[in-house]
Amino acid sequence: MPAKLSVNLNAVALLRNRRDLPWPSVTHLGRIALAAGAHGLTVHPRPDQRHTRFSDLPALRALIDDAFPQAEFNIEGYPTEDFLDLVERNQPDQVTLVPDDPSQPTSDHGWDFSAQGAWLKPIVARLRKRGMRVSLFCDADRDIVPAARDTGADRIELYTGPYGGSRPDSAKAGKALDSLAETAEAARAAGLGVNAGHDLTIENLEPLASKIPFLAEVSIGHGLTAAALEFGMAETVRRFLFSAGWRI
Repeated sequence: MPAKLSVNLNAVALLRNRRDLPWPSVTHLGRIALAAGAHGLTVHPRPDQRHTRFSDLPALRALIDDAFPQAEFNIEGYPTEDFLDLVERNQPDQVTLVPDDPSQPTSDHGWDFSAQGAWLKPIVARLRKRGMRVSLFCDADRDIVPAARDTGADRIELYTGPYGGSRPDSAKAGKALDSLAETAEAARAAGLGVNAGHDLTIENLEPLASKIPFLAEVSIGHGLTAAALEFGMAETVRRFLFSAGWRI
């Protein structure tokens, strides 16, 4: 089965927050994405609420529960106590833990599992006990997979930034893709599911999905939102689904 597509709504929220206005509506654009075939919605509510606001989360949870119960809600973030309380109140299907400093503009590296794995382990257990699947942001490095597995997480999310940023250098892109595939194979052998995300586009998603045919999910925000300015949200979702391997 092809990788499921989770539409990250942060860029939509960032555009909304430029003005004291309710549009573009994060919930409405999420509805369009799901109606077009997206399998879920992703948000990353940072402490300063510079894009997704805490108040967006209940509305998105209700949208999925009421209109798209087959879809999933994924909340990303750094696991402070405030963040953990936030996800426990909004009950996402998946929590993706990222090692972001609050001041970072975007996620740009995976966890250092050798240094932080022991700290992550009780956090992972707490979230899983409450019925949430846990994915951990992970660099393309097969050697760190055992330590990722030892946290008790269900999945890793491969950080695909170096791959996405390698365009138009095909040799560099191929090398990055090989490293991602090696890490994914190691994760699968360790019993971990594999997600992927960051700087994925309509053009570079297809090679990634072909190289790692067992990808469970791709979470895409910036590239998808940029394409939606050209094609519209519904058509963009359909194009990304096609690139991921869905032939519906």
